[in-house]
Amino acid sequence: MADKKTPDIPLTYKGHPLRRKDNMIYYGSMADKYIIVLQIISSAKEGDLDVATKVAIQLQLTDPDIKSRDVVVKKSEKQNLYDAMDLGAIWLERALAGK
Repeated sequence: MADKKTPDIPLTYKGHPLRRKDNMIYYGSMADKYIIVLQIISSAKEGDLDVATKVAIQLQLTDPDIKSRDVVVKKSEKQNLYDAMDLGAIWLERALAGK
């Protein structure tokens, strides 16, 4: 049984895909007009776990033809990952709804 490879099941949060690469978390689909990018700036050790203590949030356009300086629509910082994900989810839903 250990030889059997499990299928790669994508992680989602509130109906949108969630991917992590090192200290960066990408929330949303590149097929949509906007995505949320979360960067874990600092973390602290709690027991055996590293817990984020400062997270930068950006609402970004996914259009490859836009200049890199114009990609970021909104940005903020939060003191933990929960608050950052909560704000990011709200920004993404509003942006995709056209509000």
